[in-house]
Amino acid sequence: MTSVTADVSGQFMIEGTLGVNRLGYGTMQLTGPGVWGPPADPDEAVRVLRRAAELGVTLFDTADAYGPMVAEPLLRQALAPYADDIVIATKAGFTRQGPGKWEPVGRPAYLRQQCEMSLRILGVDRIPLLQLHRVDPDVPLQDQVGELKALKDEGKIAHIGLSEVTVDQIEQARAVAPIASVQNLYNLANRAAEDVLDYCERNEIAFIPWFPLATGDLVKSGGPLEAIAARLSATPSQLALAWLLRRSPVMLPIPGTSSVGHLEQNVAAAGVQLTNDDVAELTAAVG
Repeated sequence: MTSVTADVSGQFMIEGTLGVNRLGYGTMQLTGPGVWGPPADPDEAVRVLRRAAELGVTLFDTADAYGPMVAEPLLRQALAPYADDIVIATKAGFTRQGPGKWEPVGRPAYLRQQCEMSLRILGVDRIPLLQLHRVDPDVPLQDQVGELKALKDEGKIAHIGLSEVTVDQIEQARAVAPIASVQNLYNLANRAAEDVLDYCERNEIAFIPWFPLATGDLVKSGGPLEAIAARLSATPSQLALAWLLRRSPVMLPIPGTSSVGHLEQNVAAAGVQLTNDDVAELTAAVG
C-alpha cells in the first residue's frame, strides 16, 4: 500500500477550466495482446481502475480503438457513476483490423458516429476531452477538427485534443477550434517531440506523453536507469515518470498497467523528488 497519491503530482487546468492531477492513468494495457480483445483478468482490470481513483488519479485516458471497445466499457463498469473530479479523455479516428493493426479514418461522419458511441458506452452526457486519435491523411485536417468543433458546439464534448501531430498541424487545427491537449510519443528515451512539447508549454496546452515508460523497455531489469534507481531508493519506472513531471508543467503522464501493484508503484512516482543533478544524470543515461 502506498501513502503517496496522485495529488502530489500537482494539478493542471486544461484550457484553464478543467482541473486534473498531473499523473494520470492510461487504459491501453487493460486490453488483450496487440490491444485486441478483453483482458486476461477482467476483475483485476476493474480493481486497477478503482484503485487508481482511490489513489487520486483523476485523468483516465482511453479510446474506442482499445480492444476495440473494451477499455471504455471497463471504465464505466469500474467508475460509474463518475465522481465529480474524474476526467475521461477518449479518442476517435483509429479503426482496428486485428491485433496490432491500426488504420486512421477521419471522415466527419465516422468521427461523429464514434463520439456518439463513446457517449453511450461510457454512460456520459458529455465527453470531457475527445482527442483525434490520428490525423487521416486522406481527409483535410480542417474537416476532421471542424467536426469535433461541431460536436463541442452541440455540447457533446467539452474539450478537443489531438494525437501524434506536428507543430504545423496543431496550428492548422487551432485555426479551426481551440485545442486543449496534444498526445504524442514521448519518454526519457524518445524525445523526438521536443518541439511539440515546447510549443504546448508556450501555449499552455496539455501535453500527454504516450508510452511514457517506452512500453517497459526503458525500465527493464539491467536497463540504463537501474543503478540510478538503486541510489535514489526508487524504481526505474518511478524515475522515468518523475523525470517527465519535472520536464514541463504542462506534462500529464498516463502510465498504464494491468496490475494493482505496478499501479501503486507508478503513482508513488509523484512523490519522488529529483534534484537538478538527478535530472541531468537521467537525461544523460539514455541520451
